[in-house]
Parts: sequence; C-alpha cells; structure tokens
Amino acid sequence: MSFDQQANNISLILSDVDGVLTDGGIIFDNEGIETKRFHIRDGLGIKLWQRAGMHFGIVTGRSSNVVQIRAKELGVKIVRQGFEEKLPVVHDIISDLTLSPDQVCYIGDDLPDIPVMQYVGLPVAVADAAIDVRNAAAYISESRGGQGAVREVIERILRIQDRWAESLHRFSSNAP
Repeated sequence: MSFDQQANNISLILSDVDGVLTDGGIIFDNEGIETKRFHIRDGLGIKLWQRAGMHFGIVTGRSSNVVQIRAKELGVKIVRQGFEEKLPVVHDIISDLTLSPDQVCYIGDDLPDIPVMQYVGLPVAVADAAIDVRNAAAYISESRGGQGAVREVIERILRIQDRWAESLHRFSSNAP
C-alpha cells in the first residue's frame, strides 16, 4: 500500500519525544533539572492536527516534567511516559480510542520504536533516525528530529486527506 493510501486512514498520530519532538539532546542544569528544546512548528502542527478533529499522543521511554508541560501547552491529552516497552501502551491507547492499528501513524527515531512501527498502519522515521528504524518506516521525513519533522508529517497527511486548506483558513487574510 502506498503512503497516500495509508495516510488516508490515519486518525491518530503517536510520537516519541527524544529524537523526534526534540533533537535528542538532554540538558541538565546545575540543580539536575532537565530541559529540552522543542520546535515551534511541530507544536503548531500538533494543534492543527487536533483542530482537524484528530488525536495526537506521546509515547516515550523516559519520564520528564518538561514533556508534561509541553503536552499540556499543546492540549495533548494522550501522554504516556516511562515505558521502555511501548507496544503494550500503544495497544491500550488504540483500544481506548476504539481504533484499529491501520488508523495509526507512529513517528520514531530509535530501536525501541521498531515494535510499534511494525504494528501500526503508517510507520514514520525522522531523517536522522537509526538505520534500522528507517528500514522499518513507510516514510522517512526530510526533516531531522526536533527540526520540524512532526509538522512535516502532519502537513503531508492533512494534504492527502484534503484537510490542509481548512487548516490554513484560520490564517487567511479573508478569514472572518
């Protein structure tokens, strides 16, 4: 099945954090407080996706207060942190939303993401993902993790689903 055919079915996008929504770097200050750098266009893409009536979620192996803060800021309600084995968590999310795996896109970058990528309908790797992750992907973004890759994927799916124009309407000078 082609990317366009797979993308037409997607109503849930799940994403890893470190290396996908961030560049993979983790910074600790002198007090041991962790910080991460998120790309602003990824954030707007997530908001556009949710405004289009779709679901977005985060599934990450690490736990970080920064991720919870960013998710809240974006209105992301599906946040699962601290799960090294992501597939059982993804099963639960899909079941809770009464979806099937072919309605799910997962965006990953490293080896723990592969089992989920093999399970969902649209597995995506960021440009700088590990080689085995890129090999498991139906699509590899042009953008690197933390550099707008999530926005790129969201925009491409919304265009394929003929929802991009309605997403742009709010930014149009003709909008009421």
